Amino acid sequence: MIRKVCIRNYRRFRKFDIELQPGINVLVGCNGSGKSTLIEAIDLALTGRVHGRFLAQGVSPYLINLEATRDYFQQLRESGASNPQPPKMIIDVFLDDEDAEILRGTNNLDNEDACGVRIQAQLSGEFHTEYQNFLKSPGSTVLAPTEYYNVEWLGFSGNPVNARSVPTSTTVIDPTMIRLQAGVDYHLQQILTRCLDPKERVELSRQYRGVREEFSERESVKAINKRLSDEDGTLTDRKLSLAIDISQRYAWESGLAAHLDDLPLHLAGQGDQNALKTLLAIGQRADGAEIVLIEEPENHLSFSYLRKLIKSIEDRCASKQLIVATHSTFVLNKLGLQSLLLLSENGATRIVDLPPDTVDYFKKLSGFDTLRLVLSKGAILVEGPSDELVVQRGYLDAKGRLPIDDGIDVISVGLSHKRFLELAIRLKRRVWVVTDNDGKTVQEKEVQFAEYLLHDCVSLHTGKDPKFNTLEPQIVEVNSVATLNEVLGTSCGSKEELCKVMHDDKTAAALAIFTSEKSIKMPEYIQDVFKG
Repeated sequence: MIRKVCIRNYRRFRKFDIELQPGINVLVGCNGSGKSTLIEAIDLALTGRVHGRFLAQGVSPYLINLEATRDYFQQLRESGASNPQPPKMIIDVFLDDEDAEILRGTNNLDNEDACGVRIQAQLSGEFHTEYQNFLKSPGSTVLAPTEYYNVEWLGFSGNPVNARSVPTSTTVIDPTMIRLQAGVDYHLQQILTRCLDPKERVELSRQYRGVREEFSERESVKAINKRLSDEDGTLTDRKLSLAIDISQRYAWESGLAAHLDDLPLHLAGQGDQNALKTLLAIGQRADGAEIVLIEEPENHLSFSYLRKLIKSIEDRCASKQLIVATHSTFVLNKLGLQSLLLLSENGATRIVDLPPDTVDYFKKLSGFDTLRLVLSKGAILVEGPSDELVVQRGYLDAKGRLPIDDGIDVISVGLSHKRFLELAIRLKRRVWVVTDNDGKTVQEKEVQFAEYLLHDCVSLHTGKDPKFNTLEPQIVEVNSVATLNEVLGTSCGSKEELCKVMHDDKTAAALAIFTSEKSIKMPEYIQDVFKG
C-alpha cells in the first residue's frame, strides 16, 4: 500500500506531498488542480511508464515543471550566473508493505528510513560537453534541455529496480483513454494478467497456437500456398506462403479480442468498456496488495449504471488501495467523505474527524451537492429553492453579478445546515447560514448554532423580529404593497394578503422576484450576507 507520495518538479507540481490511507482515497479538486497528474505520477513511479511508454526511453520537456524551468533560464541568462543546473524531477512513493523491505533506505526526499520507490530525471554526466556548449548559447530556448537528462528508477535503498522488483502492482483505469481498436490494449493486458493465473495464461497461449497451426493445414489454405510457391519472379529460392505468425510466446494478448455478448469490446458502449475494465482491475481476489488508480469512473455512465459500479467497488476493495479522482458528488458521497482529499494550489487537505453520522447522512442522501461546497470559495446555505432565488437576486442587485461569478455557491440544504457546517469548518470554507427565525430571537438561533459560530469562517443570518418567522413576511415588512404587487403581478390590498399569496406559492413568488426588472428591498439580515 502507498503511505505517502512526494513530488518535485513534475508537471504542475513544483513541490507536492500527500499522505494516503489504506482502502479508498477520493481525489477532488477544480480543473487543473492536479488530480490526473497525481495519478499519473504514482503510476510512473511504480511502473516506470508514462502514457504506456517507459520514461527511460526519453523525457519530454513538458514533464518538467514549467515554473522551475523558467527560474532556471532566468538564472542562466543573468549576468554572473555560473553553471546553473536544470530542474531535477523526482517522484518518491513510500510503501507500507512487508514485501517492500528490500527497498528500504533513506534515498528519499524526507531522508526517512522507509520502504519505497523513486523515479528521477536529471542532467546526465555523460553529456557534460554537450551541456556546456548549450550553456554558451541557449538562444531562445524556454523548455528544459531534457536531451541531456538520464532517468533512474531506484528503491529507497539506492539500488536500481525494475517491474519485477517493485513488490506492488498498479493499474490505471481512465475511461477517457480507452484503446481497444485492435486486440487487447496495453492496459487491458495488465488487467488480464492479474485476473488470470499463470496456468490459465499458458493454456490460452497453447490453445491459440494450436488454432493458428491448424489454419495452415486446411486444404483451401494449402492450395493457395501451393499456387504462391509456384509463382515465378521471386528473388530467392525460398517458397512463399501465408500463415498466422506463431513466433511470439504469448501472442494471444495481441491476437485475441475481448467480447461482450459476442460483440467486440471496442465496439461496445464506452460505459460498458469503462465499467468492465474497472471491475477487472479491482478483481475479486484479496491476495496480495494491489493499487488501483481510477480516473473519473462516472464518465460515460448513467446514474443507475454508476450506482452498480460504485457498489461493486465498495464490495471488492476491502484488501486493496483505491485512489479515485472524481467530479461526481454521488461517487464522493457513496465512497465516503472520510476518504476525501481536496487538491488545491496549496497542496492536499484531508477531512479528518468527520462525525460518522454525518458521513452516513451524505451516503444515504447522495443527491445533495456536496461538491458544490467542497469546490467553492464560499457558500451561502439556505433552507429552500425560494430562499436560493431571493438571495441570488439580492446579491445581483448589491454587486452587479451573481454569487457564482465570485466563486460563491448558494446551496439549498433544507434543515441540514449543520451537516454541511461539519464539512465546511474542516475545509475552512467561508459559509453564510441564512435561515428563518421560526419565531425565535436571534440569541436563541445563535444558541442553536453555537458550536459552529466559534469558527471565524461561519456566520449566522436570521430575521431579528420573531413575529416575522419566515422569509416571506420579512420581505413584505420592508417593501411597500405597491412595489410587491408590481413585482409579483398581483393586486393585493394589504400586506396580510401579500404574505398569504407568497406563502401559498413560495417558488413562484421567488421566481418573480428573481426575474423582475424592478428590484425590491432585501431584509437586513440578507443584506448583511453581501457585506461580509
